[in-house]
Amino acid sequence: MKRFFLNILGILLFAGVANGQSAAGDNGFAPLPKPKAGEAAATFGGGCFWSMSEAMSELKGVNKVISVYAGGTTKNPTYDQVATQTTGHAECSQIYYDPKVISFETIANAFFFAHDPTELNRQGPDVGTDYRSIAFYRTPEEKNIILGLIKKINKSKHYPKAIVTQVVPFTASYAAENYHQGYYRINPKSTYIMQVSKPKVMKFRKAMNAELKPEFQK
Repeated sequence: MKRFFLNILGILLFAGVANGQSAAGDNGFAPLPKPKAGEAAATFGGGCFWSMSEAMSELKGVNKVISVYAGGTTKNPTYDQVATQTTGHAECSQIYYDPKVISFETIANAFFFAHDPTELNRQGPDVGTDYRSIAFYRTPEEKNIILGLIKKINKSKHYPKAIVTQVVPFTASYAAENYHQGYYRINPKSTYIMQVSKPKVMKFRKAMNAELKPEFQK
């Protein structure tokens, strides 16, 4: 569904009518910053990064979220290349956060409620290994936290099926094209956002309400 939607978007970009920007500007790659002093980074993938990036950006202590490609072998892949499922990458969100305000464990826990981690190589209408559930760790402690959460959530029976999230060491991530960055807020009326992304974000807000920035709490 998402790829069909992006084909239509591509036509609009070529015509120069999307957001008043040129196709070249939107198709260029976003910068991928290094964490600032006192800031940490975490990377997770759970289906389309439009909704995942929005959900994670609403957490207290999260300063920035960049939509990235991670988990594969091809350097600097494009969306079209990732969509072929030959690069090994998944659509992911790279989260820059203040560890004095929010812990890695809270972010990892939020990740498991921002998507359905029991779906193998898909999320809803989006099918393929590029939409797989994947969690990256940068330290042994982060690995133990992720595995501990999986065990805890499975035991709680929150989901009727077992979690199938890949847990792998972080090696590299590559920023996605500009038009993927902040897509949820820039295009709130798009069919995909309204039908697929928004319900996921609303469910996330309900599950993580206490950890949200004030403007997203209800």
